[in-house]
Amino acid sequence: MSRFINSIAVLALAATSGLAFAEKFPNIGRSATPKEIAAWDIDVRPDFKGLPKGSGTVAKGQQVWEGKCASCHGTFGESNEVFTPIIGGTTPEDIKTGRVASLTNGRQPQKTTIMKVATVSTLWDFINRAMPWTAPKTLTTEEVYSVVAYILNMAEIVPDDFTLSNDNIAEVQKRMPNRNGMTTNHGMWDIHGKPDVKSVACMKNCPVDEKIHSTLPDVSRNAHGNIALQNRTFGEVRGADTTKPAPTGPLSAGKEAKASAAGSSAAAEPAGLSMAKKNACVACHGVENKIVGPGFNEIAAKYKGNASAEASLVGKIKSGGSGVWGSVPMPSQAHVKDDEIKTIVSWILTGAK
Repeated sequence: MSRFINSIAVLALAATSGLAFAEKFPNIGRSATPKEIAAWDIDVRPDFKGLPKGSGTVAKGQQVWEGKCASCHGTFGESNEVFTPIIGGTTPEDIKTGRVASLTNGRQPQKTTIMKVATVSTLWDFINRAMPWTAPKTLTTEEVYSVVAYILNMAEIVPDDFTLSNDNIAEVQKRMPNRNGMTTNHGMWDIHGKPDVKSVACMKNCPVDEKIHSTLPDVSRNAHGNIALQNRTFGEVRGADTTKPAPTGPLSAGKEAKASAAGSSAAAEPAGLSMAKKNACVACHGVENKIVGPGFNEIAAKYKGNASAEASLVGKIKSGGSGVWGSVPMPSQAHVKDDEIKTIVSWILTGAK
């Protein structure tokens, strides 16, 4: 009840603020249309409100996984190359009890996703809104259902021939290994819950030299290439230019990245590099160094003098591949336009400079 009352109070305050804004700035803005609201209203709650109708099979999920997910998460969700593993650490007994024993007995030092997540809606919602990493929100409803089904199958929650749908997902929830492990007695769930940390804020006569900041050791600053170039192609850019020394003074959010971007745009850059940035290729490939995949200059050196290199690289980018540069496969980039792929490949083969 307290959460309900607080929610009403927040809504009332928001409405009052909105009216005040409208009175002060008339004729600015308009009411959102139902279609616009629907485009943003995509979250799926633990009670499955917001879940779209649909279904997907484990078999279909395996196909989507191998084409769009395995490059970061491994064929069986076990990879630790890019992100921590999704699968591992749960047992049939955990499925019965709803509590993952490895979370308390220490037998699985590295916590996997399936060990921690309590609700299957969390998997569905996150995959739907944020995956694949380089092309979020491009999966169809069927593909999302299918990928979730494949993850659940890898965790032995559902059988190989299972079809996950909006009609049976609530029953699947009853088999989630950590469904009884979620706690709600904390401030993120209820304003009366216990906070994760405790501290006393300084309210008067505070030391002037007190600062809140984060630092990265110099030896690690550029260990994985320039972070400023490794942002996905949407959202606010916050990556620091790690090719330069760390700033000594305070910076507002995104200031360093914007300054870096301004500096880099001063000199015209090759069209191929621009296309590589636009399509988030630089999230996995540095220009002069390996990040997840090889650096573009390494690719240029490997294919130098190869008459069939252009066709080969175009095909690899379009369809994906593995084995050429080690254990991490190249995911399919079928969403990238053909002319943009050719521009990127041409730039790489001319030396990636």
